[in-house]
Amino acid sequence: MTPPPVDGSHGPALEAHAVGVSLGGARVLDGVDLAVAPGEVVALVGPNGAGKSTLLGVLAGDLRPDAGEVLIDGRRLGEHRARELARRRAVLLQQQGLAFGFRVHEVVQMGRSPWHRTDRADDDRTVVGTAMESADVVHLADRLFPTLSGGEQARTTFARVLAQEAPIVLLDEPTAALDIRHQEVLLTAARRLAAGGCAVVVILHELTLAAAYADRVCVLAGGRVRADGPPVEVLTSTLLSDVYEHPVAVVEHAGSLVVVPVREGASCPVGR
Repeated sequence: MTPPPVDGSHGPALEAHAVGVSLGGARVLDGVDLAVAPGEVVALVGPNGAGKSTLLGVLAGDLRPDAGEVLIDGRRLGEHRARELARRRAVLLQQQGLAFGFRVHEVVQMGRSPWHRTDRADDDRTVVGTAMESADVVHLADRLFPTLSGGEQARTTFARVLAQEAPIVLLDEPTAALDIRHQEVLLTAARRLAAGGCAVVVILHELTLAAAYADRVCVLAGGRVRADGPPVEVLTSTLLSDVYEHPVAVVEHAGSLVVVPVREGASCPVGR
């Protein structure tokens, strides 16, 4: 699968400038800036209620901010027609929202709808097959989507995102329902997308996975960006303990960062 390229010569593929959102009288996002370049995986992390999913909704164009703006390919998001936007960005939400009994291969095929009646539709069968292989759902092809486990549904909808072949990919907690092997499968596929020139934004609660797979980690807390940079610079015990309001240790193991909570009565690992 080769998504249409994003021209990174003129700046980031995706940008948020001073984004603010209020919901139900509460300020959920306040002055958030974020830029994601082609070829980059950016992980959004932070405690519950930090504004991660809200920010992803704004980046996707599904939620209009009260303040600030979002740019895709240097143009305001609202200037993109719906079909054009569907060809530029793909979104995986926490809630799958499929109420009807579609089969798995039909769900993945939905990802090809933005390319209907274009030359790229000639590749539909090949692209869908490759996407299903990448998400490890080939053996589920004829299963009805509602009969799948939560993890199987998550992998199926990720395959749909892959099949869309968009150069900007937005993933909201894609690993939450997955076992260890499929967490690695999914994030390896996300890294492969970035290697092919995609800009990838992924919300993760597992900070060790963010450290392993993200080029940059953006830490949100209270609707604001507390830190944004390479994992080795951002994922520190001091910052994370403050943001999560719980003591956290960050240690190095086999060249990778491991983030662990410090439990009462347990000795604190020597870390960063």
